[in-house]
Amino acid sequence: MKKSTIGLLVVVAVIAIWAISGYNGLVNEEETVSNAWAKVQSDYQRRADLIPNLVNVVKGYAEHEKGTLESVINARAKATQMNINAEDLNEETIKKIQEVQGELSSALNKLMAVNERYPELKADEQFKNLQVQLEGTENRIKESRNHYNDAVKDYNVRVRKFPKNIIANIFGFQTKPAFEADVDAQKAPEVKF
Repeated sequence: MKKSTIGLLVVVAVIAIWAISGYNGLVNEEETVSNAWAKVQSDYQRRADLIPNLVNVVKGYAEHEKGTLESVINARAKATQMNINAEDLNEETIKKIQEVQGELSSALNKLMAVNERYPELKADEQFKNLQVQLEGTENRIKESRNHYNDAVKDYNVRVRKFPKNIIANIFGFQTKPAFEADVDAQKAPEVKF
């Protein structure tokens, strides 16, 4: 064999190894994003599972708070009906998820405010326990979203950076959307005494 043929084979082998390594790296990053999304979904499900117990405890104390309880139940139903796979994520689906979960958070905040009007509910051990679990779940959701956003950032950087963007374009890897803050979160809350 000629030296030029051997040199060409070495160059082709190096390019092939680079392409395989790049592809496998992108697959790994994409799976990390999918796993992070699954954790977000799991935490949303945990919150949805706690809500019926919380509603039942409040129901016993605050029978005439029917509107608040119904809004929580309806928001939970909407939230549990949304089931989006990591492959289907785009800006629009992330926005829909944030809207539905935001409605649920708002309804839960109203439900938690009910306990201020019912001292016996405030003192109920079961309600306190559920409230602590729900607060912990909200923190988990926040952490899962942050983890998802970190995974998306790492993946998007790989997909967009040269020379991996060549491999990404060849094999159809596209950037993924991240969670963004709710528009209302930009406003400072007003505190009145």
